[in-house]
Parts: sequence; structure tokens; C-alpha cells
Amino acid sequence: MENTPTTHVREVRVERRTDGAFADTPTPRLSWTVESGVPGWWQAGAEVRLDGGEALRLDTDESRFVPWPFDPLTPHARHTLEVRVTGTDGGTSPWSEPVTVRSVFLADGEWAGRFVGLSGPGPDDDATPGLLRTELDLPGDVARATLYASAHGVYQVEINGQDVDDAVLKPGWTAYQHRLVHEATDVTALLRAGANAVGVRLAGGWWTEKYGFHGAARTFYGEQPAAALHLHVELTDGTSRVLTTGPDWRGAVAGPVVASGIYAGERVDAGRAVPGWSLPGFDDSGWAPVRVDAADVVPEPAIAEPVRRVGELSVREVITTPSGRTVLDFGQNLVGRLRVRVTGERGRLITLRHAEVLEHGELGVRPLRHAAATDHLVLSGADDTFEPEFTFHGFRYAEVDGWPGELDLETARAAVTAVVISSDMRRTGWFESSDERVNRLHENVVQGMRGNFVSLPTDCPQRDERLGWTGDIQVFGPTASYLFDSDAFLASWLRDVAAEQADRGGVCPIVVPFVLPFGSKPAAAWGDAAAVVPTTLLERFADRRALAEQYPSMRAWADVLLDLSGERLLWEGMFQFGDWLDPDAPPDDPAGAKTDPDIVASAYLVRSLQLVTRAARELGDDAGAERYGDLAERARLAWVAEYTTPSGRIVSDAQTAYALAITFDLVDDATRAVMGDRLAWLVRRAGYRIGTGFVGTPIIQDALTTTGHADVAGRLLLQTGVPSWLYAVTMGATTVWERWDSMLPDGSINPGEMTSFNHYAFGAVADWLHRTVAGLAPDTVGYRRLRVAPVPIAGLDHAVTRFSTPYGAAEAGWVARDGEIVVHAVVPPNASAVVVLPGAGSGAGSGAGDAPIEVGAGRHEWTVPDPRDRSVPPPVTLGSTLGAVADDPEAFATVLAAVEAADTGQTGALRSLKEWTDQRTLEEELVRLPSGAPEQVRAALDDLNTRRGAVVAG
Repeated sequence: MENTPTTHVREVRVERRTDGAFADTPTPRLSWTVESGVPGWWQAGAEVRLDGGEALRLDTDESRFVPWPFDPLTPHARHTLEVRVTGTDGGTSPWSEPVTVRSVFLADGEWAGRFVGLSGPGPDDDATPGLLRTELDLPGDVARATLYASAHGVYQVEINGQDVDDAVLKPGWTAYQHRLVHEATDVTALLRAGANAVGVRLAGGWWTEKYGFHGAARTFYGEQPAAALHLHVELTDGTSRVLTTGPDWRGAVAGPVVASGIYAGERVDAGRAVPGWSLPGFDDSGWAPVRVDAADVVPEPAIAEPVRRVGELSVREVITTPSGRTVLDFGQNLVGRLRVRVTGERGRLITLRHAEVLEHGELGVRPLRHAAATDHLVLSGADDTFEPEFTFHGFRYAEVDGWPGELDLETARAAVTAVVISSDMRRTGWFESSDERVNRLHENVVQGMRGNFVSLPTDCPQRDERLGWTGDIQVFGPTASYLFDSDAFLASWLRDVAAEQADRGGVCPIVVPFVLPFGSKPAAAWGDAAAVVPTTLLERFADRRALAEQYPSMRAWADVLLDLSGERLLWEGMFQFGDWLDPDAPPDDPAGAKTDPDIVASAYLVRSLQLVTRAARELGDDAGAERYGDLAERARLAWVAEYTTPSGRIVSDAQTAYALAITFDLVDDATRAVMGDRLAWLVRRAGYRIGTGFVGTPIIQDALTTTGHADVAGRLLLQTGVPSWLYAVTMGATTVWERWDSMLPDGSINPGEMTSFNHYAFGAVADWLHRTVAGLAPDTVGYRRLRVAPVPIAGLDHAVTRFSTPYGAAEAGWVARDGEIVVHAVVPPNASAVVVLPGAGSGAGSGAGDAPIEVGAGRHEWTVPDPRDRSVPPPVTLGSTLGAVADDPEAFATVLAAVEAADTGQTGALRSLKEWTDQRTLEEELVRLPSGAPEQVRAALDDLNTRRGAVVAG
């Protein structure tokens, strides 16, 4: 009987994209994953071959981003690639399934497509959608054909009546004045010998959008859209043909799309459909010659996955509002548009207005500001199917006006579908725990990322903004890199960062692409994305190519900061966003944080210098490493001298200040421990409520757990009062909010001018859930060696995370059983793990423990004593201090419930109390309640103490 191989190569990749083997360079890197039944499997070598030819032996144990071993690829090339591996056990796998590698780049100077648009619109008809077309006669059968296409705007191409692919909003948004990308679509199956027609549907998209705030928006790129195509066709006789856009094309203000804008929405008239317009022989004699635009930027191959339709949602409920309007609820805040199937009289207008929330039962549109977010559908009189093509909305609710007949739930579900769009990245990270509220929080983070990763990382997807704010992705990058394979997406965006920096003397602006009339001056934690995000791609994906590409950008940013900080090496006195959206900041002053903005800025100066130093070492720039390393240490010492006291206090005695000092390694170990204690005290004093904004929130949980305060971090995570992560969950949120209180407890929208219900920045806590609560983190770049170090927190009975690492599927988690913690880990082949069990210095509370454990590929399990404090809390009475009440979640909830039951109106005031310390008793705090209410609290606490077996003296 033959032996069945136990080792297989399962996934072969070329460069970064996950939706195909696209070579965007002549020497793309290769990656593969392995499945093996051999415990501890490790690669000893690999073989690769092209087109079934001679195998090349690779003497490497690496399977991630292996250098291209063949001759450089040529433009338009296609090859089949296979890989097989040999392990240190001596076994060799079968060849992998063949993967078709396609070159998606053109030769230097080869691009010949000119940007063409409609010639008819007048000066008052900005951003006019329309159709472009031409015909092509091919003298023989087609062997293969590739369409290279781009646009000043957004487009789709039809060949012989069929869309060329399923991507939407192509080519996406880049820093158009510096960088355009083109698609490279295989259209072999759409072409034929003889007559062919090529058509383009075109709208303005981001190119013609007006950007700005307070009603002062302006067009940044151009007034009218245009498209550029380069069609390369190889015939079976060995000859080739090239079709490009040029003055011989024709165009018309025609087709169903009448008007379109990213913020405004779209007007679609089904009666304007033009049957057969992209088929050969169509009579376009009434169409005008196209306009040919000058273009200074030659498109480059897209290196990231395009935007696609990635899901659909049905109507969950049909709501009649107090004013009598009809609103559809899809049960999930999403990004996309509606697909509508409807029949009605010709010319009937259906209006769809979108919003994320309801306020007092009506559509909550105030947060949209100047974005109309409204689609208008004009019926043809036949059976119509509408889906706006060149716009998108952030919404959970859609108000419908003009529907023919009654729109009940059954009709709505049959007629209306929410189509979810996103950049089509592969999902890679999952998390689950014993607390459904935490699970919902994690799902909210996932949905928020999906909706805000539409071509570039935006702040929000619904209002008149949707910009690539650098501060948001700087803090969220690690989370993004776990939840989805976002390497290609972020590497593409970083090219825009570098381009915008080069245009501004090294300054990374607050948004990229940069389209605002302000924000080109350095801002801490925002511009630092230039140093932080490339480092994230190295840490999480082992993407040294991205690091090398961005290294000049990283250095340029560091040099800007060094010029600003001068001899003192302190970044002082400039405008800063600071700890943006600190919960104590007034609604109309989101920068009004507790932590001094200079403390934040100077801390980020150190951080960026540290990261540039690391990049220099990684890339072999010894001189750069020495220079920036010395400057980083001098800046660190300057920060300590300026902002800390000898006793370990920081002059801004606030949660974010201490979190920065701890997580950015700004202080020595002894001071770090003191600051960790102070941070924990501040959190306790606040009633275990969050006190941080955009800067502090992503790092506070790490600052607590790494200084031995996992119990405090757990209380902070599980808090439900405002502000907290779970407050939004208790209010029914399905994405992460921009503000801690974007919606107030009474159901009204925050009065601030700036409020979004889909912002991912505060969702950066998910990275801590993955790395620390469940315990799966990279110990070396790209997860070649995992760090499995779960920290069980009080209030959870289990937590587990699964992650598709660059080497394969990994898993880590724990479950509490009968006073013990059972930890498990799954390590993929060709990887290893270092394991730190709870109680072994993990911050779970027991201090010293066993040394770390080294394991190889396979599934592993360990059982250790539960290090958490499981003792019954002491009795809580009216004489207990407020600090003691805050320390006891059950007692705290009991007090609030009793006050609410007494109908005193003080529950909210008590919950938001800022001084939960040991210097004041509960009885003293309750003295302002009406007569009898304290006795109700006393009775409730007596019941609690009795249930817990406590004996209360007196």
C-alpha cells in the first residue's frame, strides 16, 4: 500500500494580493503555506518551477516573501507556477496546484492610452456622467488579452455587452496628482475574431468631488471625469493588436446615471438606458467626438485588491416614523448602497435617504453635515432593477419616499437589498469570548474596518468627509493587520503618503490623499503614520519591501520633527490634535484633552525616532541607525526631564500621559512600575471608566497589563457606563463610534458638530484582545515565531482567537475550569512559538512563574492554576468607601440599581462620578438623595452580602 503524503503546499502567492497571482513587478516575491501532519514540521528546502519546466532548488527554510528565483518577467507574460517543499524530517510534498501568474505591469513608455471624456458638458455641468465607446476589428482568434485601464474619476468597462470584471469604483482613490493606478484585467473570453465593441461607463467619483468643511468645499482635482484604456490583444497567429483611448472615440451624455457624487448620492433614470450601446454595430453617429485631457501622471499597476461587493443584507424591519415616513432598518450599520427591484409607472420618482441612526424615531441626518447621501430612482414603466454605481453611503437605515404601493416587510425584503462594498481583502482574524458584549464589540470593530477600508483607510464612510486621516490608521493599523490581510491595501496607501510628503518637504499631512485647505503642517500622532504604518507591515506581514520603499519617507518625517524640536528635542507650542476626543473634551472642542498636547507631541517625536532607528537596522543602514538611535535617546531623556517628577508623576496627571510613557518605553523599569501603579489608580478613581482619546485608547490596556494591572484592564474592558467600549454596545451599536458618547443615554445624538457612528480608532482595543486576552502575538516579524501569552481577566470564563498567519492557521486561547486555566495553542507548520502561561509573568496577578516554553508546529495544551483572585469580596455597606464600591462590580451595579429603583433621578450622576476614592464613603455620597433612598440602597446591599455569605457587623 502506498504511503499517503502528510505534507502539502496549500497556498501559493505572488506578491501581496490575495485575489490572484498578480505580478506587479518583474521580480515578484513568492509565498506559500504548508499543511502537515508531522509534529514540529520545519522546511529544509523548496523547489519551484514555471510551466512544468525544470525545477529550481531553493536552499531556504523561508516560505514568506521568497525572492523571485527565475529570470525577470516580461510585460503581458503568463506562466504556471508550482511549489513543493522538503521538511527537516526528510519528507517531500507533492507539487502544489498550479497557479497562473500574470504580469500586470507594462514596459517603460508602453502605456499609450490617453485620458478622454465627454466633450458636450458646459461649464455649469460639472462631474457629468456618461458613456464612451469605440469598436475594434480583430483579424483572427484571440489567444489572450489584457485590458489596462484607469480614470480621472470612476468607471467600468464593457466589452461586447459584458462588464469586464466585478470590481466597483475603479480605480479607487489615490493622490491623483502624483499617482494613478491601472487595473490589468484578463478579457480574453470577452473578445472574438471580427467586430468587437468597447464601452466605458464613467462618473466623477473622488476626482470631481468637492472637499472641505463648513460649507466651503471646493473641487480639488478636476471638473470632469475622463478614462484611459490600453487593450493588449495577442492573436493565435502570434501577432498582436493594441487599442487605446484617443480622439477617435465617441461619447454621449447618456445612460441611466444622470448625476453622481460621492457625498450627494446618485440619480438614476431607468428610462435613459441605451440598449446595445457597447455592442458592435451600434449607431453612435449622434455621439460627439471625445475630449482629450492632458495628463502628467502615467498610471502604475494596482498593487492592492479593488473594491468589490462583499456582502448583502436583507431588510430587518419596516418602520413608520412619528412623522409618518417609511424607514427600512437593515440591522447593521454598513457601507454600500441599495439594490431595488420595482415596477411602477414611467417617470415615478423614488427617493432613498440614508443615515446611520434614528433620533427620536426619525432618520438621524444631522451627523451627515453637507452630505445629502440621497439616491433618486426614476422608473421606466417596466420591471426595473436599480443599484447606484458610482457612489456609496454609510447607513443602517434608509428612508423611502415615492414607493408605488404599500411597502410592508414582505414587500421590502423581496424588493430591497443592502449591498455591502469594501476593498476585497481576505478576512484573517477572529476572536470569541464568554461575554457576548465583548464579542459584539469585536464584531463592531470588524464591521467598522470593512466599511472604512474602501480604496483607502478613511475616518468615516457617511458624512461630507470620508478622508484618509493619518491619525486614525496610525493607531488602528495593528488591528487592521490582524482582522484582514491588509498588507497590499496599506502598502498601496503608503505610496500616496510618500508622494504627499515629497510635495511638502517631508511633512506627512493629516489626510492622505491631501485635499484640504489646511492640515499640511506637522501634527503629532497623525503625521507619525509615516513611521508607524511601515513598521506595522514589517511586524505583522514581514513586508521588508514596504519598509524599504517607505524608509526615505520615514527619515524625511523624522528630519522634519528634528528641525521643529531644535536643540531641546521637544516638540512644543504648535497646533496639535493631541489626545483627540478625550471623553472630558467639550462637544465643540474635541482637542480639549486632559493630557497636554506637547506631552503627546514630544512622546511621538521619540517614538518616530525609535522606529526609524529600527528600520535602519533592519535595512542595514548602520549610519542611519546610529544617528537616529542617538537622537531618539536624547529626545527620550529630554521628555523625562521636562514632563516627569522624581517621584514618577507626569505633569499631566492623566491616563494617556502614563500610557504613553509606559508603552513608548520613555522611562526606566523602576519608574515604569510606579507609573503603572499611578495609571491603575487614575482608572480606579474614575470608576473604572476610560479617560483617553485617540492617542491613549489604543495603548492603555497594554500599559495596564504589562505593569501588572490586568485586573484593572479587565474592569475597564467590561465597563458599560459612559464612557466605555461597551457603552455603545449597550446602546445597540453595530460599529464603533467616533465619540464615546456619539449617542447620549437618552437616545439623542451628541450635540457636537462632528459625530460619526462608524469610526474605527477606538476599536484599536481589538488588537489587545487578540494579543493579550486570548494571547496570540508575533514574537518575530511576520509571526514566524508566535508569542502565546494569554492573560485571563476577571469576568471572562474563556477567550480564543484564530488567525491566518503568513505561515498558516494559528490559534490561541484559554478556558477556566474548577480553579484551573486550560491554555491551548495551534502553531502552523514552518513556524514556532514561545509560550508564557498565566501566572508566569503575564500580568495576570501572580508574579513569578515558570520560564517560557518553546514549541513547534502542532496543537498544544497546558493546565495551570487560575492566578486570578477568586475570593468572595468583603461586605459592602453604606460605610464602605466609594473606592471599595468601585472595586466590586456586583456591589457597584447593586447600588446603581437601587438608586434607579428609588426613582431619585441620580443614577446618571452617580455613574458619572469622577472621584471613586477611599476618602469618601457611600453614605456621604448618598446623603443628597431623597429621604428613604439610602435605606433602599442599604437593603439592597444587605441582600447582596447575604447572598455572598457575608456577615455584616451591626
